[in-house]
Amino acid sequence: MHEIASGVALVSTLVANAYVVGTAEHWVLVDACTPGHQDLIQRAAERRFGRGSRPCAILLTHGHFDHAGSAGPLADRWAVPVYAHSRELPFLTGKSNYPPFNFNAPGFFTRIARFFPTGTVNLGTRVTTLEPLQSIPGLSDWEAIETRGHTPGHVSFFRSRDRVLLAGDAVTTMNLDRFLDTILRRKQVCRPPTPATSDWAAARESVKRLAALRPSVIAAGHGRPVEGAAEQLARLAENFPIPR
Repeated sequence: MHEIASGVALVSTLVANAYVVGTAEHWVLVDACTPGHQDLIQRAAERRFGRGSRPCAILLTHGHFDHAGSAGPLADRWAVPVYAHSRELPFLTGKSNYPPFNFNAPGFFTRIARFFPTGTVNLGTRVTTLEPLQSIPGLSDWEAIETRGHTPGHVSFFRSRDRVLLAGDAVTTMNLDRFLDTILRRKQVCRPPTPATSDWAAARESVKRLAALRPSVIAAGHGRPVEGAAEQLARLAENFPIPR
């Protein structure tokens, strides 16, 4: 774990990132990585805030297994609610499945995604609705921005006072289409993960919405946080590559 902005710390795993946001008295977990990472995330939080600390809530940018995988065990352990956009709730409560991955799209990540679980994470009654126009539980100085496209109810979180963006999978900060860029985690603002994005037209509009915010820090679900990347994000919005 290391701090990437005031009150924002990254918890990085091999596949995806989670973020601890707030102070020892009042903090939240944004995303929960793949299944089985609950101990690692808890240890990281306790290293930051002290033994026995627990968040006000767990917030999910969306419900894919690499972002919601450890949310259930952590919610039980900490006795806290999980929040996600209402359009994500069917996928997080066992009522619906996400569209199948598109394995015809090119790129390195598409090839390895064949080995990923395709089932959804069933959080049952642990999960409740997060609506972007309402205040965010535990994040009073942040706003939730609808960034659908990668999934139907994807949201990103933005703090306007220092323009910090927690982007989830609305964008990535490494090129998942190229083997070396992925292995070396080279910093670059790129489109969402290709095989799992269900609506590319909506994804493009979401990137345009985020680019208009001119974020100073972009912290995504995949890749290392990038500072001073507003121009990169603007170029991505202007020349958004939609796979065939």
